[in-house]
Amino acid sequence: MTEPLPQLWVYLGTSPLAALTLTLAAYLAGDALFRHTGRPALLNPVLVAILLIGSVLWLGGGTFEGYFEGAQFVHFLLGPATVALAIPLYRELERVRRSLPALVASLVIGSLTAIVAAVTLAWLTGATTETLASLAPKSVTTPVAMGISEALGGIPALTAALVILSGIVGAALGPAALRLARIRDPRAQGLAYGVAAHGLGTARALQTSQIAGAFAGIAIGLNALATAILLPLLWRWLAPLL
Repeated sequence: MTEPLPQLWVYLGTSPLAALTLTLAAYLAGDALFRHTGRPALLNPVLVAILLIGSVLWLGGGTFEGYFEGAQFVHFLLGPATVALAIPLYRELERVRRSLPALVASLVIGSLTAIVAAVTLAWLTGATTETLASLAPKSVTTPVAMGISEALGGIPALTAALVILSGIVGAALGPAALRLARIRDPRAQGLAYGVAAHGLGTARALQTSQIAGAFAGIAIGLNALATAILLPLLWRWLAPLL
């Protein structure tokens, strides 16, 4: 029997449940590995799941389009999952109110830093203007980042990949970076995760504490708003220099 894996995938690919089952199985495997190895940051369950799914598609000759068609239900759940982040925020609402001035200042500075640092480093390595426009909103949640990228003349698909990569790197290396910077306040930790690593960072913050999760949740929404307002204005000044 020649090429059994591709033939098997073609057979399974006719059922939407195959992609959904693969997604759930890959994440459960990643989560089990994460727990049994002492929760190391580099073995983030999402990162492991992505690698497992990519390996199965590559070995089986599947396509992302075919996989996504069956896994759309998980994609749909991103909306309710994001809305659910309001629960820890509501529980810590009084703490958020007391920290509001510092929160707003941190969000504006964090948003600008994420934009300028990414664009500057890419520009120094010789990236094209189109690539820079795709990279600029990489610290914002995917739907917003893709819209901003398209408006700036970037490539939305590239932006989506960069957003996911930013989230994985932020969630994986965030704990070590916060330890090195000696940032122990859960409010500051949550803001850092939410601004730099959006949804995946917030999931990591929730593993730290409810307070960190609440501040990470509010950082996602406000950072998206700040970036949507500030980046087009900043881009008018940056674009002629690139």
